[in-house]
Amino acid sequence: MLETILRCDLYVANSLVVELKATKKIEPIFEAQLLTYIKLLKSPKGILINFNCTNIFRDGQKTLVNERYRMLSE
Repeated sequence: MLETILRCDLYVANSLVVELKATKKIEPIFEAQLLTYIKLLKSPKGILINFNCTNIFRDGQKTLVNERYRMLSE
């Protein structure tokens, strides 16, 4: 059995999970972490923001969508 405490950085209006990082690049484990928070909180969307880059809008963010909500919107 694995016991852990999970804490997302921000949870906005019960609809957006925000995970903040300051690393050289966005690693796949960060995306997996965000997807876990999205699923556990039953949130439709999540955004991963990396502050260690020259252009946050181009290189420092990634938006992920909960598969459950993606299928409902199609």
